[in-house]
Amino acid sequence: MIVNRISDVALTLGIITIFCAFRSVEFGVIFSLAPFFIEQQVNIFSFNVNLLNLVSILLLLGAMGKSAQIFLHTWLPDAMEGPTPVSALIHAATMVTAGVFLIIKCSPIFEYADTTLMLVALVGGLTAFFSSTVGLVQYDMKKVIAYSTCSQLGYMVFACGLSAYNISLFHLMNHAVFKALLFLSAGSVIHSLSNEQDMRKMGGLSKLLPFAYASIGIGSLALIGFPFLTGYYSKDIILELAYSQYNLHGSFVHWLGTITAFFTTFYSFRLIYLSFIKETQVQKPVANNIHESPAFITVPLSILALGSIILGYLTKDLFSGIGTPFLDHVLLTLPGHNSFFVAEFLPFYIKNLPFFLSLLSVALVAFLYKVLSHYSIMYHLLLKEGHRFLSYK
Repeated sequence: MIVNRISDVALTLGIITIFCAFRSVEFGVIFSLAPFFIEQQVNIFSFNVNLLNLVSILLLLGAMGKSAQIFLHTWLPDAMEGPTPVSALIHAATMVTAGVFLIIKCSPIFEYADTTLMLVALVGGLTAFFSSTVGLVQYDMKKVIAYSTCSQLGYMVFACGLSAYNISLFHLMNHAVFKALLFLSAGSVIHSLSNEQDMRKMGGLSKLLPFAYASIGIGSLALIGFPFLTGYYSKDIILELAYSQYNLHGSFVHWLGTITAFFTTFYSFRLIYLSFIKETQVQKPVANNIHESPAFITVPLSILALGSIILGYLTKDLFSGIGTPFLDHVLLTLPGHNSFFVAEFLPFYIKNLPFFLSLLSVALVAFLYKVLSHYSIMYHLLLKEGHRFLSYK
């Protein structure tokens, strides 16, 4: 609550500043007048500050709290104490998407504030990278998926910083489907194991819970952007748009996002390996009660799994590409900020680098947890010390 109060204060100050400048808090009025305030300065503590930069920075601080961006993200893992369906709703459809949606909705303000756009891209890129590193070493199944949400929100925010608001909204929609699938599938596993969330006490569940295994597998493949699944159509184009900016902050967030894609695959397949594939660590009293979830859980999971496979393909032409008019009446992207055309003609290795890094990450998971674990000294040095450095307390 305290972390969110910080962002609430910033958001309130932003609304007050908007009202003082525009004499209105209606979107239509503000967006219509924004171009006339490009050169407007306000005096704060004897410093002249651009009005639209000030407003957009305050809105960004509000969004950082709601969407768990770096420095204001600490509430997110603590929210995992709630029931899994609540976690699925929070992460897929309601609270954590509110900050991203605020930036997308206020695109006519952010477009005229170049300094803030660069800051938005940097905040999103750093959040994606940082959250993915913490997710690498979590053993609580729900916390791995929670930090995954934080990381994917970073992608959405830095897409906004690149003026790709339509792609950010596209990724938000796609992410809602496969993240709800991951959380509800994890809840199904946890319920079957008598509320056990520690992946070190799982293992060998692929034969006992095949439906949950398939659900988490589909959700994870969509999350990492496996070709032709839902996440592939939104995540990869964000990285391509970042590279096609051809400036310092664009290149910086592109490589942060690419490394994040590598880490995303690592923690996703680490979760699958520890929970479903490696030799079982389930205690016998718990193992005797393992069962698949009933139909009122498996039917929604089946619908979400289907969406995780085909939704991106069915809707990609609405959101991405050159000339799609679907969101033109809602979002504003200035002509000089649009790099979709350049992104179409990037080199092959740039377009496919995330996929090849994902393959490398799967091999690394197999090597570390299947092969290296038999060599205790190396295992201790590489994994245990890495855990100590990255673990979030």
